[in-house]
Amino acid sequence: MRHQMTDYAALRARMVERDIAGRGIRDPLVLAAMGEVPRERFVPEHLYDDAYVDAPLPIPGAQTISQPYIVAVMIDALGLEGGERVLDVGTGSGYAAAVLSRIAGQVFTIEVHQELAETAGRRFSELGYDNITSRHGDGRLGWPEHAPFDGIVVAAAARDVPEALLRQLRVGGRLVIPVGREGHQDLLCITKSGPDRYDERYMEAVRFVPLV
Repeated sequence: MRHQMTDYAALRARMVERDIAGRGIRDPLVLAAMGEVPRERFVPEHLYDDAYVDAPLPIPGAQTISQPYIVAVMIDALGLEGGERVLDVGTGSGYAAAVLSRIAGQVFTIEVHQELAETAGRRFSELGYDNITSRHGDGRLGWPEHAPFDGIVVAAAARDVPEALLRQLRVGGRLVIPVGREGHQDLLCITKSGPDRYDERYMEAVRFVPLV
C-alpha cells in the first residue's frame, strides 16, 4: 500500500539520474518529462512503492506498464523539440502518454482494452493533462482524423509495421515500434524521409506484449 511518508519525488529524481540519464539519455526535454510525471499514479495502489524500480509492473487486463528506461528510449528516439502532434498506440496505464504530453503539444492515445482506456482517461483528467485525447479502439488503424503526426510510438510488438501508421506519419516524422515475435523483438525507429520513402534504424532488443 502507499506509505504517507514515502518521498516519491525523491525516488523519481533518483530514477531519472540513475536509470535514465545514467544509461545515456541526454535530451533535457525527456529527462524533465520523466522527472515530472508521477509514475506511482499509473500503477495499482499496492505497487506505489515499486513505481520507481526500473522494471515493468503489472496493471489490470494482464498488461504491464513499461520499464521507465524503455519509455525514455522510445520517446527520445522520436526526436521531439516541443509542441508536436504525437500518436501513442497502446495507452495501457497512460504513463507514456503522460510523459509525452509534457513535451508534445498534443497527444492522441488509443487503447484496445476498454477498461484500461477509460481508467487512463480519468487519470489524465485528475492530473490535469488536458493536452491528451484518448479513446478505445484498434491502434493498428491509427487515428486518421488527427493525422499527420510528427511522431508515433507503439507500446506493443507487431510482426509487421502497420501500413496505416506509416501513412499517418508526416514527412520528417518518426515511428518507434517493437517488431518481431514473442521471444525475439527489436525496437525499430522509422523516419519518413519522403512521401513513400522510409529509413529504418534498429535500436535494441526489447520485450513487449503483442499488438492486438
